[in-house]
Amino acid sequence: MFKEFINIWKKQDASIEILKKYLKALKTDYKMYQEAVRCLRYCEDKEMKLDIYKADKTINRSEMEIRKDILTHLIIFDKSEIPAGLALASIVIDIERIGDYTKNIADLANLHKNKLNGGQFEQVLASIEARIDKFFNIALQSLPNSNVELARQLVEGYREVSKDCTITSNAIFKDDGDFNVHDAVTLVLYLRFLKRIGAHLFNICTSIVNPFHRIGFSEKKHKK
Repeated sequence: MFKEFINIWKKQDASIEILKKYLKALKTDYKMYQEAVRCLRYCEDKEMKLDIYKADKTINRSEMEIRKDILTHLIIFDKSEIPAGLALASIVIDIERIGDYTKNIADLANLHKNKLNGGQFEQVLASIEARIDKFFNIALQSLPNSNVELARQLVEGYREVSKDCTITSNAIFKDDGDFNVHDAVTLVLYLRFLKRIGAHLFNICTSIVNPFHRIGFSEKKHKK
C-alpha cells in the first residue's frame, strides 16, 4: 500500500522530499538506539557519544515539518489522496515515538550507574537487542522502494520479539534471577522500551505490506 501512495504522490513530486525526511529521521532514531543501548549495557563511564536529547528534538521538528508538508499537499491536490496522507502521517508518528523510547533508554543509562547485566536472561536480552537492531535496518531498506518481502520479515519477526520481552519481564516480576530491586526495575523498564520500539518499527513496515485500514496489524493471510 505504501508503494501505491508514493507512486501517486510522485506525480506531483511531493513524495521525494517527504521520503527523504522520513529516512533521515528514522536513521537518527537508529543512531539514538545504538548509543542508548551501548551506554546502558556496555559502557562503564556512561559518557554518550551522541546527544540523544538534542537528536530527539530534531526528530520532533521533522515530524512537524512532515505534517505540514502532508497537509499542504492535501489542500492543493485531489481529496482522493487523503488516504495516502493519513498513511504517511501515521508513519511519522511511529518514527517520533521511537525517538521517545530511545530517549527513555538513555534516561535509564543515566540513572543506572553500572553496566546493566541480564543475569540468567542475558542471552535472550542480547538476542532481543540484536533483533531490534536488525529491524531498524529492514525498515530503512524497505521503505524507499516499498520492498514487501523485506518488510514482511520484520512484520513476521516482531511477534517473537514481543513474546520474548513479555516472558522475560514476567519472569523478573516473579523474582526469577538474582537481581536487586534497582536492577530488576531497570531490566523490566528496558524490556518494555525495547518492545515498544519494535512495535513502532512493526507499524512502519505494516504500511508496506498492508492496505491502509490494516496499518499496525499483522498481515492478513489469504486462503488458498
